[in-house]
Amino acid sequence: MQRMRLFEVAPQGYQAVSGLEKYVQANVDHTVLELVKLRASMLNGCAYCVDMHSRDALAAGESSRRLFAVAAWREALSFFDEREQTALALTDAVTRLGEHGVSDEVWDAAAKVWSEKELADLVLAIATINVWNRIAVATHTEPPAQV
Repeated sequence: MQRMRLFEVAPQGYQAVSGLEKYVQANVDHTVLELVKLRASMLNGCAYCVDMHSRDALAAGESSRRLFAVAAWREALSFFDEREQTALALTDAVTRLGEHGVSDEVWDAAAKVWSEKELADLVLAIATINVWNRIAVATHTEPPAQV
């Protein structure tokens, strides 16, 4: 059972997160953005977001094989180009942010294939989906039964 509808209880906070979402949607390649959103949502155990972003990606023409491969992307490298691989690696590192942060290895690999602005926008995209995941998981937001 959903604990609260955050957008009703704290509409200004919700709108602030929505503003960041609009920014990343306008500034990050849509295919990469959906892969990032799906991967972070998988790592965070956010059923609502896994469902939503899988459906969004399929509707945008993404293949189901690539979407399934996101769960084990390091073992399915042939499904993803270099930019996508570095975006997924950065997503893993930022989402699982540990004591030592994002390693130089992960950062440098991403910085080789993404411009500084693209990399900044990618970090914002990863941070944004992590905020959404935490909201949905904390409030027990479930995917819709029917779509």
